Amino acid sequence: MNSAVPGTPRRIHLIGICGTGMASLAGLLQSAGYDVSGSDESVFPPMSTMLAARGIPVQEGYKAEHLDDRPDLVVVGNIATPANAEAVAARERGLPYLSMAETVGRLFLQGHHSMVVSGTHGKTTTSALLAWVLHAAGRRPSFLVGGVLRNFDRSFDLGDGEEFVIEGDEYETAFFDKGPKFLHYRPRTAILTSVEFDHAEMYRDLAAVQAAFRKFVAHLPPEGRLIVCADDANAAAIASGSRAPVETYGLGEGVEWRGRAVQASPDGVEIEITRAGAPFLSARTTLFGPHNLRNALAVTAAAASRGLAAADIAAGLASFAGVRRRQEVRGETAGVTVLDDFAHHPTAVRVTLEGLRQQYGSRRLWAVFEPRTNTTRRSVFQDEYADAFGAADRVIVAAVDHPERAPEGERFSAERLVQDLADRGLWAQYLPNVDAIIDRVAREARTGDVVAIMSNGAFGGIHARLLDALQRRPPGA
Repeated sequence: MNSAVPGTPRRIHLIGICGTGMASLAGLLQSAGYDVSGSDESVFPPMSTMLAARGIPVQEGYKAEHLDDRPDLVVVGNIATPANAEAVAARERGLPYLSMAETVGRLFLQGHHSMVVSGTHGKTTTSALLAWVLHAAGRRPSFLVGGVLRNFDRSFDLGDGEEFVIEGDEYETAFFDKGPKFLHYRPRTAILTSVEFDHAEMYRDLAAVQAAFRKFVAHLPPEGRLIVCADDANAAAIASGSRAPVETYGLGEGVEWRGRAVQASPDGVEIEITRAGAPFLSARTTLFGPHNLRNALAVTAAAASRGLAAADIAAGLASFAGVRRRQEVRGETAGVTVLDDFAHHPTAVRVTLEGLRQQYGSRRLWAVFEPRTNTTRRSVFQDEYADAFGAADRVIVAAVDHPERAPEGERFSAERLVQDLADRGLWAQYLPNVDAIIDRVAREARTGDVVAIMSNGAFGGIHARLLDALQRRPPGA
């Protein structure tokens, strides 16, 4: 951490600006009146298009000359290593620099009621939903989320209300700050959705992940509030160490906030939420699956704690349009629906496919999976993935993206996953490149099929290319 930061920086440069959190911060800084620029090597939607729409300049690659105009502050994304050319130049030229998380804490969270959504899964959807419910009720919150809210067509907003909703990531802050980002977010109200082993390149085991979340919970003041999913044993155990009052939510018995899905159709789910056993609200939501019902419960508890009435919360739940890259319909061509989803952890893959099964019923469901995160490149979840695709009818696994980034002997095997799925009776194919995947799906998909493409990257532009290939099929194919 570099503490020599001016009290009122005006020109701010972001290294790694197209990351989900960094692009959101760039927009927030611009909204606050800062002159913002940035650089990145990997530029793709939706963040690249969001930045372009706001006129925020993005320079390709990392070069020392990008800092020749000597910005007042350099924000170093966690994509940057100590050898990053711009990070080196910032240090050598004595330019003030901070991590993304510390920038948010210093420039935005003071004077706000910080509402931090944390957990291994569900952070983006839950924080986006909470921000929208507060906004729809007229509270004008600020928010910073790692995904684009369809209601706003952006991932941030600078409101004039008291609340600031932020997605609390457990990933390391920067090369010069190995602690998790959420330790900089000054929580007053916190949501803890789940605690599982993830980020194998950063955490050695589940115990290390649990230790990080315990530190986060310890940051809550006694007058704060912790809202925890009691269905997750790890999260519930960590919550027991909170100095702040704890409220529980879940789908089972013995929780303060309990939910159930009453009826589901392709257009939405009717849900009922009780508080301490008494009816609290009924609502219709377009968020499918038990995991999203839990997300709605967390938001309901957090919003109620800020004084929102049940009717206002229900209206916000009903009008939420979702988050891009979370079960997002990218198009329908020749009767085939193509979806985009960010799922990569085996639990996220499983619950995403279960939610799609709830939504689309008996329609044939394809799962197209690209292993490309630091965790999915490693074999740590090799066996767990074999149990994650059970709700799909057909599974295609692509080649591991940059397998050399995982240590030898610890690399994930896409071919073995396909064999394990076949051994379980699932139709599964290993197709290493995007062209082969598009060719197979375009030839074999039939009217009514749903194709869920799961990757945390651009995946070679597969969504638009597949829709185009389906459009070009001969009639009756």
